[in-house]
Amino acid sequence: MSSENSSADDASADGVPGDGQRVWDVVVVGAGPAGASAAYAAAVAGRRVLLLEKAELPRYKTCGGGIIGPSRDALPPGFELPFRDRVHAVTFSNNGRFTRTRRSKQMLFGLINRPEFDQQLVEHAQKAGAELRTGVTVQRVEQHGSAVPDRRTVAVVLQGGETLLARAVVGADGSASRIGAHVGVKLDQVDLGLEAEIPVPETVAEDWKGRVLIDWGPMPGSYGWVFPKGDTLTVGVISARGEGAATKRYLEDFVGRLGLAGFEPSISSGHLTRCRADDSPLSRGRVLVCGDAAGLLEPWTREGISFALRSGRLAGEWAVRIAEAHDAVDTRRQALNYAFAIKAGLGVEMSVGKRLLTVFERRPGLFHAALTGFRPAWNAFKEITQGVTSLGEMVRGRPMAQRALARFDPRPESPAGGEASS
Repeated sequence: MSSENSSADDASADGVPGDGQRVWDVVVVGAGPAGASAAYAAAVAGRRVLLLEKAELPRYKTCGGGIIGPSRDALPPGFELPFRDRVHAVTFSNNGRFTRTRRSKQMLFGLINRPEFDQQLVEHAQKAGAELRTGVTVQRVEQHGSAVPDRRTVAVVLQGGETLLARAVVGADGSASRIGAHVGVKLDQVDLGLEAEIPVPETVAEDWKGRVLIDWGPMPGSYGWVFPKGDTLTVGVISARGEGAATKRYLEDFVGRLGLAGFEPSISSGHLTRCRADDSPLSRGRVLVCGDAAGLLEPWTREGISFALRSGRLAGEWAVRIAEAHDAVDTRRQALNYAFAIKAGLGVEMSVGKRLLTVFERRPGLFHAALTGFRPAWNAFKEITQGVTSLGEMVRGRPMAQRALARFDPRPESPAGGEASS
């Protein structure tokens, strides 16, 4: 064993290198669902984990707050979901027309408020041993230079100049990620979501209880939603970036035709969702990215919570392995294994989602007719939201779904994964 590795091992034993500064096994940047999941996974493995968040918690996030089956399955053991409602019915409409409601005896998915949900995830990471620091902004990470004591260490530079040292870093700092920029994440789909939290009287809330609305919108690839959460309705729309004025009009028209224009929103917000390119890297050296920071979300529905939870857990597990890696070769091997794990699961779902979005952009009426009038399509919707199957499994295992997708979008499948870059 080289003297460099020996000294690195000594430093790893107590987390203090030669100059006396503490070295964390894993530093996670961003305390949303992806970051909290990564911190939990690394901490539950017994590693020294620091979770950094620029905001003070709890904090609001623009998000519908739907928790589908894959999200529930990815939560830490013992996690009690703070549901505001449980959905058993979906009303579908096509730009306000041809409205039809479909129902399920079993719950389709649950609805949460993100501040509560995210806070609970962070608390689980802390209980597992992660340390939390809020109100800190990461300016950059460095893997070479004077701030880095050895080749097994990453320097995390905070606003104000403080430098933290880590054996591995997980970037989970959202869709405008600075860590993602360091890794070189590439994007090929950017959408604008607009949302309003609308408090309503008890009579209105009762009408929406247990039921959501999904409206296929007027712009290609757009849709709107109403998610009930007790005495508040979360109402939003999403469409491709570049259609800002039309998206705003869609939301206004949507709220108006629902009879909700007379109620004052408690919060109005907007958010860009960014979907990664197929060949986008997921790591650079000892730095991994996950969740929105990696551009991981379902391209058609833009559902991101389950992708954040699942990729965050994987990133935390592989960050532990990278923290233990003694050289660049081992580091790269572990990073490639992380990329493969993402590609084999979430990447397949993203590939199918991209093809579905292409078809939906061309033929929204077809989707509406299928979901409201074709039982196998409704059953597939139920099974995906309940976590019985996934988009990838549905297309792989059902010849009818394969034929339908091939007919309307004849491109060959190419799962989104991407390789790590060193």
